[in-house]
Amino acid sequence: MNTHAPMPVAAGPLTPAELDLMHAWWRAANYLSVGQIYLLGNPMLREPLTVAHVKPRLLGHFGTTPGLDFIYLHLNPLIKARDLLVLFVAGPGDGAPGVVASTYLEGTYSELYPEVGRDENGMCKLFRQFSFPGGIPSHAAPQTPGSIHEGGELGYSLAHAYGAVLDNPGLIVACVVGDGEAETGPLAAAWHSNKFINAATDGAVLPILHLNGFKIANPTVLARLSHSELESLLVRYGHTPIFVEGDDPALTHHAMAAALDRAVAAIHELQDAARCGRAHERPRWPMIVLRSPKGWTGPKTVDGLKTEGSWRSHQVPISDMEKPGHLQALEVWMRSYRPEELFDDKGTLRPDIAALAPVGNRRMSANPHANGGALMRPLHLPNFASHAVPVVRPGATDGEATAVMGGFLRDVMHLNAETRNFRVVGPDETASNRLQALFEATGRDWNAATTPDDDEHLSPDGRVMGILSEHTCRGWLEGYLLTGRHGLFSCYEAFIHIVDSMVNQHAKWLKTSREVEWRRPIASLNYLLTSHVWRQDHNGSSHQDPGFMDHVADKKADTVRIYLPPDANTLLWVTDHCLRSWNRINVIVAGKQLEPQWLAMDAAIKHCERGLGIWDFASNDRGGEPDVVMACAGDVPTLECMAAVDLLHQHLPGLKVRVINVVDLMTLQQKTQHPHGLPAADFDALFTTDKPVIFAFHGYPTLIHRLIYNRTNSRNFHVHGLQDEGTTTTPFDMVVLNKLDRFHLVMDVIDRLPHLGPEVAYAKQAICDKLAEHWRYIDQYGIDMPEVLHWRWPSQRSGEA
Repeated sequence: MNTHAPMPVAAGPLTPAELDLMHAWWRAANYLSVGQIYLLGNPMLREPLTVAHVKPRLLGHFGTTPGLDFIYLHLNPLIKARDLLVLFVAGPGDGAPGVVASTYLEGTYSELYPEVGRDENGMCKLFRQFSFPGGIPSHAAPQTPGSIHEGGELGYSLAHAYGAVLDNPGLIVACVVGDGEAETGPLAAAWHSNKFINAATDGAVLPILHLNGFKIANPTVLARLSHSELESLLVRYGHTPIFVEGDDPALTHHAMAAALDRAVAAIHELQDAARCGRAHERPRWPMIVLRSPKGWTGPKTVDGLKTEGSWRSHQVPISDMEKPGHLQALEVWMRSYRPEELFDDKGTLRPDIAALAPVGNRRMSANPHANGGALMRPLHLPNFASHAVPVVRPGATDGEATAVMGGFLRDVMHLNAETRNFRVVGPDETASNRLQALFEATGRDWNAATTPDDDEHLSPDGRVMGILSEHTCRGWLEGYLLTGRHGLFSCYEAFIHIVDSMVNQHAKWLKTSREVEWRRPIASLNYLLTSHVWRQDHNGSSHQDPGFMDHVADKKADTVRIYLPPDANTLLWVTDHCLRSWNRINVIVAGKQLEPQWLAMDAAIKHCERGLGIWDFASNDRGGEPDVVMACAGDVPTLECMAAVDLLHQHLPGLKVRVINVVDLMTLQQKTQHPHGLPAADFDALFTTDKPVIFAFHGYPTLIHRLIYNRTNSRNFHVHGLQDEGTTTTPFDMVVLNKLDRFHLVMDVIDRLPHLGPEVAYAKQAICDKLAEHWRYIDQYGIDMPEVLHWRWPSQRSGEA
């Protein structure tokens, strides 16, 4: 049937007048969506369309847009009728034409961007800016009012939605899941998020699976399942699916209105039961499945080929305006929406249509949770120094750095128990990563079945969240942060790569948000990477990869920070610092095993505030130039560097050695490249301008060379790090295999200082003998040599007799 004709009277929950108004809004939203993709001028089609009115480069995606417009429209009357607070998440990629059109019709767009007014001139600017130089992208980006989810990369909408409703009991997130997006691994795992929602204290997600049948050029999997198979799948995910199907607008309007009303009524019933203590089992939350044609209301055919209801409508259904008949087809298509009936002579939306929108912050485009920084409450933090590990002298005390951090995070949980604005997420590794002290303050979030004899620390009100999907954990946290809260993501170092592309997307979101005047800063995205590369001797090479640092270091300098605290006290300072920051991506790499503790708290604070510095207790070059600089970054590299310095002092007592430890990796860059970068004069004073620098580094050596490539002494930096050598072996043998161990560091010093003369021959031979002894020992006993296991920094070199 003609989808643009006046709505026939049809039985359903909408009166004929309501039906006509809602269909008019949908026509207006679709018209504005098509205009954004195509037009530079003539926005109201007051004259015949010419090639000059059409953009020279046609970019954008129409196929998903009418469905988004349809869903957005139908949420508005429900919001007004029930006084709801709803956040709209558009999962389908490149759906911005529809989302932007809807925010413009609501008036929010013009309030935030007065130059894009609610008249013909503003409409022209709205059209021109889309996918145009200096304009807006084809995703629901930070520039889009009401958006917390860009959708440029598919798969994360549902996780973001669930993160947003945590601790937001009055919020509903209407999350549109595209059927192409539903094929991604992250989305498939995120369906299980409903097992982590507490109906008593959290809000609700209303997933809306939009089946329009096609991806770019192929059918979608879920759209080709039979009704019974799809329903069975969704029921087994824990949902009660409500189906809305058809291409007849009159019938579909009625069906969608009834489905949404039923879904929200079910949400409120489940929440009321939980909040009144009447709930005794996990809720089965409602969801909606909307099946509609791809490119709905678009041209039926183009060049004799089916377009509406086909993959051909995915992007720009009518392209190449020089081709005979295309310009005329575009004009017929756009005029079919009858814009003159929707907008007045000034190009302003008719008041009766505009009245369908809620008012104030009840508009989805003005929902305050979509600009989370405006709602962000400060995180109450304990005095981190109260958790300090006593260090009488450097290296004499052992400690588990992340276990100490866990005690600090436990107190953070306690202090923010009432405000409920802090969570820790991770793929079921909280205890493994030695953060189990958190369970003294909260449980693991869990709303599925329990078996008391087997389960520990499970609670429907828990604030530690774990699922074996890094994507879902990361998506939860991002949705939580974007709606104004705080948190931390703990993960094994090797497997954080799973979310590499999510880092890209969030870094871009933060970068763009800074350029959007009305966007407020949000709490930083904090990563704790532990169970790291140098202590995976039992797991082998599958768990050995420190390359996430390389990935993060490529991002904008005003966004990323990388910290490598060498012990527990420096980790405490770094954790406190990161939790206080905003609009950052902070990466903390720290070990969980027993290791030497180097700095008392006062010294740790000073060292961390500098970001790097000389460890004078290990250096002997005061009053002159060093012969060699021994640098280190990371806990295990620091241990090996210090042991190497001990050997140098023993075998070459006349050698002048300067020891430098780096906590903040970005200090190595030039000040002009990164805000934390060390000025050139200070860098040269520390690392000298001509002396060899033997650098023991936690990650791949090339990262250090990238960071210091334009420093004066860069040619003399010799970096020891991971060489992708790993197997199941002893902890010390792991560093030996990669030549990061104390013996190889000492031999490198000797090789770089030919002026030392014949005395080094004995020292080098002794070191080589130690390596041979190491290999024989582990082959025979399966553990490291006692002198390695029990090595301590000598007390006389720590200022004591």
